[in-house]
Amino acid sequence: MNEPPILSPQPQKTWWDRNWKWFLPSVGLSALAFAAGAVVLFVALIFSLLKSSDIYQQALTQAQNDPAVVRALGSPVTPGLWVSGNINVNGTSGKAELAIPIKGPRDRGTVYVAASKAQGQWQFDDLVVEVKTTHQRIDLLAAPPEPDGPSEPPPDEKTAPPPPDSIQI
Repeated sequence: MNEPPILSPQPQKTWWDRNWKWFLPSVGLSALAFAAGAVVLFVALIFSLLKSSDIYQQALTQAQNDPAVVRALGSPVTPGLWVSGNINVNGTSGKAELAIPIKGPRDRGTVYVAASKAQGQWQFDDLVVEVKTTHQRIDLLAAPPEPDGPSEPPPDEKTAPPPPDSIQI
């Protein structure tokens, strides 16, 4: 008599044996996504620290309120995204060097800042806006230009002659 051969049962595959083909790429992609997210979060934190600094705010406000900058870029003047540079503060003293991108309806530019902090107060060493297309440099620390020649007050502001001290009849 011929009996059929007895087949030994196949050992059942483990979870790892059944799923490694999709599990390894998923773990790798998850780790890559986590690392990319950490880098983005770190960069966002650095930019927010730069943008919230006193010197950044002061320089941006001065550029936004300068008539020559508004003439060159248009109004409103808004800050760009990629601030570069460094701020080093140690107690009440420090140094800052920044390049702040700005834009308006007509053009774009960069505010270049060099500043020192002493006794808790920032002092600008250089504060210049460079217009992108014309490469015009606007010095925000320079005094506004004096008008040409002597200026005469407007007619409504002319002073009347002083009243006489005594009247003779």
